Amino acid sequence: MPLRERIVPLVSADQREWSDADRQVFAEFRAALARGEIRAAERNPAGEWRVNAWVKQGILLGFRMGTLTDMSAHETLRFFDKDTWPVRPTTTNDRVRIVPGGSSIRDGAYVAPGVVCMPPMYVNVGAYVDEGTMIDSHALVGSCAQVGKRVHLSAAAQVGGVLEPVGAMPVIVEDDVLVGGGCGIYEGTLVRERAVLAAGTILTGSTPVYDVVRHQIYRRPPGGVLEIPAGAVVVPGGRALREGSGAEWGLSLYAPVIVKYRDERTDAATQLEEALR
Repeated sequence: MPLRERIVPLVSADQREWSDADRQVFAEFRAALARGEIRAAERNPAGEWRVNAWVKQGILLGFRMGTLTDMSAHETLRFFDKDTWPVRPTTTNDRVRIVPGGSSIRDGAYVAPGVVCMPPMYVNVGAYVDEGTMIDSHALVGSCAQVGKRVHLSAAAQVGGVLEPVGAMPVIVEDDVLVGGGCGIYEGTLVRERAVLAAGTILTGSTPVYDVVRHQIYRRPPGGVLEIPAGAVVVPGGRALREGSGAEWGLSLYAPVIVKYRDERTDAATQLEEALR
């Protein structure tokens, strides 16, 4: 029987005691997540992303099913978490570079061959990180976030999750995106391929993005996502308040601004990433 047909009945079950058979089904589900065979969201050939709500429901099931356990590696370094979500078992056969220094990948996250993890960084359950991506120091890949190939998440970059509600699109960063230091991508934002986010750029579903090249303003539609166009170069900006006390006091609001689209000069400036990998 397909894994989905075995997980869904457990999701809807109203119980506090779980059998060994139930836990075995969940263990298979977690392993399939870690192998990248199932994922919280997928892109179709037309470039449209869709949520796999049943996968998110299965992740939440793990928290219901689990019991608090001691996961401490040493008596002076203590960790306590649900036994259903331990640290992801990783070996050299996975061909993932995890540089020493305090990084952690939770089980149920897919991390592809060729990914580089600089310490300390964290990848949460349900995340999907594709080949050749670099996760730099103090960077976070949140629960269910989808990160494409050859992405660079610079130091202290935060890629939010969106596990709940289960029907909501998680944060998505497509192939060859450069995310600068201290950036934050939250609330179901979709960053299309080859975009560049300058250091300190914050993207959320409630913040409009101003495209001075194409003379457009991008907003998150009802039930949709905030979408950053392919190849866009986004920098932190400001928008002056023109009415009321804000105008009187000379205040402005934060506003991400697309100042150009990626060209040969932009590509030349990012070639160092290939050498680092």
